[in-house]
Amino acid sequence: MRTVFWENNELKMIDQRILPARFEVISYRAHKDVAFAITDMVVRGAPAIGAAAAFGLALAGYESDSTSTDGLLADLQTAAAVLKSARPTAVNLAWAVDRLMNVAKSITGSTADLRVAVLNEAQKLADEDVEINKRMAEHGAALINDGDTIIHHCNTGALATVDWGTALGVIRTAHEQGKRIHVLVDETRPRLQGARLTAWELEQYGIPYEIISDNMSGYFLKAGQAQKVFFGADRVAANGDVANKIGTYMLALAAFDNGIPAYSVVPTSTIDLSLAHGGLIPIEERNTDEVLGIQFHGEPIAPKNARARNPAFDVTPNRLLSGIVTENGVVYPPFDVNFAKVIR
Repeated sequence: MRTVFWENNELKMIDQRILPARFEVISYRAHKDVAFAITDMVVRGAPAIGAAAAFGLALAGYESDSTSTDGLLADLQTAAAVLKSARPTAVNLAWAVDRLMNVAKSITGSTADLRVAVLNEAQKLADEDVEINKRMAEHGAALINDGDTIIHHCNTGALATVDWGTALGVIRTAHEQGKRIHVLVDETRPRLQGARLTAWELEQYGIPYEIISDNMSGYFLKAGQAQKVFFGADRVAANGDVANKIGTYMLALAAFDNGIPAYSVVPTSTIDLSLAHGGLIPIEERNTDEVLGIQFHGEPIAPKNARARNPAFDVTPNRLLSGIVTENGVVYPPFDVNFAKVIR
């Protein structure tokens, strides 16, 4: 089953807030509900967010009661702004919405033609995501040796994409090639996407794993008990700086200090050449309840009046990366020069 898919004139998505306890699929018929689902992390992961926003725009087309193409385009533009504001860091969201709007503006037929064209483009985008993921996985799997233990941060599997996955898709492909691998799964606090989602996916694939807290990664890297580090990205700047789930920077620092290769796995749609460096990437700060609401043995972890900060992402400087895996091959430093070889 795909993470994000269109069925019976509805957008359907796996509810990732309740995994692994329950598996449920939620249906959507309104673009504002899709935007909230993105903000509330029913769906998360840059490629999956992009596909969800694309289908959300298709829903907006059918929501509109405009009888003129100009009126329908105006309604789509309004919906596009709502969807693009749902999460600011992941560039795939804006990229997907802009792609569909460009198609919408090119249609010269009726309003019915326009609605169908937007939906078809959303479906095309979703199908392309699966194919792109599998191409990335083949390139990335070549970097993994038989017997490797890999530290993985956040969730980058099928749940983070339309299907298959980015960094976890690489690991999955290496496993299916017969390589004996083991995964150390960072919990990925505060929302625990590693412990909740990545561990759940690894169980589905039959890949051996152990969950570790985020602050254990340095220990295993220094002890020589991990040979590779893989993670995804929500936006990559033109110089190769990578914005990814909070904690990635510390993991990459520890890997670099111990001479362990660290790879980011991203579709080229996640590379934002309009931003010269990672310091220009907007970083989403989420509700501090995600930090303070965690319990230990059924009790709150923090004092009642405690305050917190909750940046959802950090930026890993390009100097800490061994390579960036894309659907068109592995890019090595200097990234600002070599991106041109893979980006069309």
